[in-house]
Amino acid sequence: MNNLTKKQKKDLTRIIIASVLFVVLMILVHAHIIPDSFSESLWMIPVWLVPYFIVGYDVVRKCILGISHGQMFDESFLMTLATIGAFGCREFDEAVAVMLFYQVGEFFQSYAVGKSRGAISDLMSIAPDFANRECDDGSVETIDPDEIEPGDILVIKPGEKIPTDGKVIEGEGLINTSALTGESVPRAVRAGDDVISGCINGENLIRIQASKAYDDCTVAQILELVESAASKKSKTENFITRFAKYYTPAVVIGALLLAFIPPLVSGYFAAEFGKWVLRACTFLVISCPCALVISVPLAFFGGIGAASKEGVLVKGSNYLEMMAKLDTIVTDKTGTLTEGRFKVSMVEAASGVTTDDVIRYAAAVEAGSTHPIGAAIVSACDKPIPSSKVKDEQNYAGRGITAKVGRDTIAVGNAALFEELGIEIHEELHEDVAAASGTHCYVAKNGKYIGTILVADMPKAEAAQAIKDILAEKVRRIVMLTGDSESAASAVAKELGIKDYMAGLLPLDKVKAVEDMLAEIAAGSAPEGKLAFIGDGINDAPVLSRADVGIAMGSLGSDAAIEAADVVIMDDRLARIPAVIRIARKTIGISKANIVFALFVKFACLVLGALGIANMWVAVFADVGVAVICILNSMRMITHR
Repeated sequence: MNNLTKKQKKDLTRIIIASVLFVVLMILVHAHIIPDSFSESLWMIPVWLVPYFIVGYDVVRKCILGISHGQMFDESFLMTLATIGAFGCREFDEAVAVMLFYQVGEFFQSYAVGKSRGAISDLMSIAPDFANRECDDGSVETIDPDEIEPGDILVIKPGEKIPTDGKVIEGEGLINTSALTGESVPRAVRAGDDVISGCINGENLIRIQASKAYDDCTVAQILELVESAASKKSKTENFITRFAKYYTPAVVIGALLLAFIPPLVSGYFAAEFGKWVLRACTFLVISCPCALVISVPLAFFGGIGAASKEGVLVKGSNYLEMMAKLDTIVTDKTGTLTEGRFKVSMVEAASGVTTDDVIRYAAAVEAGSTHPIGAAIVSACDKPIPSSKVKDEQNYAGRGITAKVGRDTIAVGNAALFEELGIEIHEELHEDVAAASGTHCYVAKNGKYIGTILVADMPKAEAAQAIKDILAEKVRRIVMLTGDSESAASAVAKELGIKDYMAGLLPLDKVKAVEDMLAEIAAGSAPEGKLAFIGDGINDAPVLSRADVGIAMGSLGSDAAIEAADVVIMDDRLARIPAVIRIARKTIGISKANIVFALFVKFACLVLGALGIANMWVAVFADVGVAVICILNSMRMITHR
């Protein structure tokens, strides 16, 4: 009961009260405590109407409102018409039973939708209620998140939500990112680190500088995506919507024909009319399409909720359906398969020199550099030389840098710089260094070569396993597209087990490559197959829009890529993709099973009802029973792990 909403508790109370009254009346009638002559008379109608209206007054009200607005062909109309017909035929207990069990099915639907919505609405709790902004005089004021402007200094106390995206300028500690990424392990942050809205600060106070207004931050984008997801229906859902639109009027007409044509044809209209009206009412109850109308959208809603638990936002059930049909996945390299930032991968030292010396000298010279390669070398140095010992820096654009470190002259750069300085490179690289991709930075001391530092954009730790898992999900082909060099692309593709790749591409070249692959799929053996593109940069936005399904990295990805994408991975983990493919396929499987089961049972019972073999109790099963079974089947998506 604690998990029920106020309305659900009220509905459950009504069902229980009506059920008790229904059972009592059934006992009184069938135990002949009430005389048969009275129990079958019209005087019993007011008695049976008490439990009927307790449990079904809202259904009758919806029916009347629907008729008044010219929209009568819905479930409420079918239930009201069928039960009125049953009362007219003096089948009082069946009339109440139909309404009672229909409301039981509606309650299950409400509970199931609530559970499914809870998986997504958990995301809504990431929205901050307030922000603490630091004023110029050092005081702190509490403001609405909408008032945040880029550049504001915000104070985040322990346990508070980070209200907008920004950069830590003071303090360090752990932040809980589980609401956004699904990752339970807290992330350590310190001054200089970027943080995103929606995360919860740990035990230490931190100060951040806002980089975005609230409307542009991660939380606001997520909530907008979630709110708009329901409007983008899958083909399966659209089929059910179109089906119900024509199906409901058709069965009402069929029921009217069933009530009037047979007794007219028989020539005994007055004697036969009551029997055929009851069959028509049974026909109406059986025909109610709620099993399909409820369970199929519920399965997709549950699928989107299951994906959100994995830290993946799917912008609509149509994209979830496409994920189940993936034939080809095309992926960017930098920032998607690789870390997107340079790291020192290997260090080679000349004879008589240690690798620690090589990295320390290089880091001392590069300490003032803003170049990504220089920053990677500085980050790799555990014991830096004091900056006070470094002077006379000289930068050679595109080639390297030299400086005095104590009494020694150190040069760090490429082969062109060493050739210009007349320094001979005597490297004897090991095979693994020579074969590795990356930039070779040579280091010299007093005009003599002392070592080589290999700086590279390293593949993500889990990328290789993620590629294997994606292929295990029967995705036919994975293709890597990159603007990087042939050698760098080849090395990454080989390390990750990707057979197909294209290098040296501009953004428009990537679009052309994707269009060619889409044409190939359409002309191939599986024309229904879909193509997904995974990217994270601004230059990936055109390709994300062109693909059947665009998948963006949400944590480090650009706003343009996230906006253009159909699926957003909030923590940038490629391992989320095979998980979402499995969720999508399970969703489709459940939806198809519901459709086949519901249509088979309903059409079988419709035939039996028209022939008089199926009574109102069978109709209740064909309507409510099938609906509950389909709803319970769809709820498997809500509890997906």
